Formats: sequence, structure tokens, C-alpha cells
Amino acid sequence: MIKAINKMMAPVSRRVGLMVARGVLALVNDALKMQSVQVKLLDGEVREMERMQNYGFTSQPHPGAEVAAVFVSGNRDHGLALAIDDRRYRVRNLQAGEVAIYDDLGHVVTLSRTGIMIDGAGHNLSVSNCPQVIVTGGDVIADGISLKMHTHGGVQAGSAQTGAPV
Repeated sequence: MIKAINKMMAPVSRRVGLMVARGVLALVNDALKMQSVQVKLLDGEVREMERMQNYGFTSQPHPGAEVAAVFVSGNRDHGLALAIDDRRYRVRNLQAGEVAIYDDLGHVVTLSRTGIMIDGAGHNLSVSNCPQVIVTGGDVIADGISLKMHTHGGVQAGSAQTGAPV
């Protein structure tokens, strides 16, 4: 009796076992409305699948990143890549509740316990197409010079010309 039940359940068991898989990213096609990825799964198994991303966030991961995929009803012909992570570049040692956006060059934007931290990893920080930048509640310090505290010498009242910051 148990043998007969096991025989009947074998196809269902195989399908369930094929519903979730881990793999390694091989290729990315970012030109489509829904990003498509090619993933290496089981020994010799390579599948093309759509990549689901959270609204408002997108990325193009490098080949070699790790993929978590699901297959509806265990059908390996219609997979969805639900998560892609890359331990080679992941930001580590965040405090509980902190969030970071990062890339492979070391650029990091962290919503930290003490404020918003931007690390350009030695590259410029550029603000584009912004008619105005407003800073409230503090000081702006550029290259060691305070916007609030620096003074200019030799300036006449009402003059449009000033000297360099002192």
C-alpha cells in the first residue's frame, strides 16, 4: 500500500522539488520591458527567465551573481528570478534598521542611524537638472570652508564683487 502511494506521489514530489532553485547569473538583457536573465541552474541546466524587481529600484547585476528563482507549478520552462545578490560587492556591517544602496565601484548611499551618508568612493557627487538645492538646519562646509562662518575682506557694502573666501 505504501509503495503504491509513493509511486502515485512521485510526480508531485518531483514538481515540488523543482519549484525553487538557486543558480548563477550568466547574462542580462536590460532592453526589454521586463529585464530578462539567463541563469545556470543544475548541472548543465541553463534557463532564460524574467527578473522581478521592486518598483522604483532597478539594477543590472554582473555575471556570477547569485540568483533565487521560482518555477510556477515546478515547470522549468517558465521561471522567475525573484532575487539576485552579489556577495562580491555587498555592503556589510550595517546597524539594525539601516539601509544601503550600492554598486560594484564602492559608491554607497546609506540611510544610517545618524543620517544619510553618501560615499562616492573617490568619485564626484553630481546633482543634475536641479534648479535649487536647499540645506536647512545646519552649515555647508566645502573643502573645509564654512558657508555660514567664512568672511570676505575688502568688500564694500552693496558691491556685487567679492574676493575669495578667507
